[in-house]
Amino acid sequence: MPALSPPVVAVHQSFLAAMAEFVAEGRGGPDDFSMVAREIQDFSPTWDTPAGFAEYVTALRAQALEETPRPEHFVPSTTLWWVDGSSYYGRLAIRHRLTPNLLEVGGHIGYDVRPTARGNGYATAMLRAALPIARSLGIESALLTCDTANVISRRVIETNGGVFEDERDGKLRFWIPLP
Repeated sequence: MPALSPPVVAVHQSFLAAMAEFVAEGRGGPDDFSMVAREIQDFSPTWDTPAGFAEYVTALRAQALEETPRPEHFVPSTTLWWVDGSSYYGRLAIRHRLTPNLLEVGGHIGYDVRPTARGNGYATAMLRAALPIARSLGIESALLTCDTANVISRRVIETNGGVFEDERDGKLRFWIPLP
């Protein structure tokens, strides 16, 4: 049964296959500003070796630490992977606080499910499992956003208690209270 996990090297081969799926659907290009795209752009040249992948895993884990150097407009974020043994199915990032840009279009939590694993309820389950973690990070109400045309992501957010607030620049904005 898949579960959230900190990034682990045990899923190396499955992770590489998942990233190839994302690239095949057009992710990772210069006009893609998603989490997956940024990591494809920044880390894919070193993913193929065990040492390079281990460095990537270490870098992802370090992003949760306040003291980790990062670009000025980035905030600490906890990255979790949806895995089952050596199988990688998706990723989720919990941003510890919001910047003005994240308040508009990014939100506290972003997630991606690899293309061949979609339709299995993984996004809904990942988000459900992440909400208590977000609360433990001091987030009292989590902002999630999705593209206006992304009906599936909207359903995932609403199933997890998301309350629609508004639409801004092609993004729907939802708040999930975290008691």
